Amino acid sequence: MEISHTLEQPLALPEDLPVDIDSIKGFLDPQEGATLYRLAAEAGELGPCLEVGSYCGKSTVYLGSACKLMRNTLFAVDHHRGSEEHQPGEEYHDRDLFDERSQLMDSFHHFRSNMRAADLEEFVVPIVAPSAVAARHWSTPLGLVFIDGGHSLDAAMTDYRSWSRHIVPGGYLAIHDIFPDPADGGQAPYEIYKLALASAQFELVAMVKTLGILRRIQ
Repeated sequence: MEISHTLEQPLALPEDLPVDIDSIKGFLDPQEGATLYRLAAEAGELGPCLEVGSYCGKSTVYLGSACKLMRNTLFAVDHHRGSEEHQPGEEYHDRDLFDERSQLMDSFHHFRSNMRAADLEEFVVPIVAPSAVAARHWSTPLGLVFIDGGHSLDAAMTDYRSWSRHIVPGGYLAIHDIFPDPADGGQAPYEIYKLALASAQFELVAMVKTLGILRRIQ
């Protein structure tokens, strides 16, 4: 199956997003989001979609809206306790997402509110668990996997090893925050990107800003 748009060129934002995407907390570039929307629509013929690392649901709205269009399902995997960089005292800590009662990060309330506002509750299935736990007994073939979870090497490797094997031939693996130059950002997503290409199971389709798009070939 061929992508119906040249992904190397910027994609226009989907016109039918059900909410103001800028109102949702997150770190996804609009061009990257538009690419995910297009990929999820393309993958709808192959199987359900799955993302690792939903946070407050910015990427989920792009992916879920495409799944709604195709009458498909998006599984959204996140423990909602925040990644390393979201913890108190770290660079991307957001006090609004800190639960005073448990003294833990908790983005699930914001996520669920955003899914309701976007009218995606019938198409997005939240899986509130660590990636490895969610994958432990997983057996459903997937048309698209989007990895944007924890950025430590251990977390990224766990996400890749847990979910890439469930992608059907012709399906897509999308990896966010790929920075070949260490001066630009963390290297864990780049490491799993290189691992996927070295496996000979995936081929590169396109890079859109920091989003790598690969297709499973076997």
